[in-house]
Amino acid sequence: MTKPNDPGTRALKLEHLNLVVTDIDPTLSFLQAAFPDWRIRGEGRDEWKGMPRRWLHIGDDDFYLTLNDFGRGRQRDLASAEPGLAHIGFEVSSLEDLATRLEKAGHTPHHQGAEHPHRKNLYYIDGEGLEFEFVEYLSTNPAERNSYA
Repeated sequence: MTKPNDPGTRALKLEHLNLVVTDIDPTLSFLQAAFPDWRIRGEGRDEWKGMPRRWLHIGDDDFYLTLNDFGRGRQRDLASAEPGLAHIGFEVSSLEDLATRLEKAGHTPHHQGAEHPHRKNLYYIDGEGLEFEFVEYLSTNPAERNSYA
């Protein structure tokens, strides 16, 4: 018999992403412009693996991003094929509204996604060098939304 809180009985969902950045503030500023309803859920300073760090959680009640700042390092070169994070994708209800908010905060799109009859997307690179994709689906039909033809 399964229990009501058994992970096997619940739908899978992503709860958070944990990112190491060289400086929290550029990514924090970008995310606050993109998602004005998000809030800082918690933050602090401590040590991890013997190194001092600043950390911060930004999101809502269901999902958040953890940003960790060790004050050194570099982000993956997005123009290269080296391993690492390529981009983080978010679904938005209005790509136009998102673009307007980000433009007001001084952010311009890096590039637009390929034309597709059932979705449109924009890519941004924040001041930290992280790439974010925002997609607006133009159909509720999963076969159309997820078509790669």
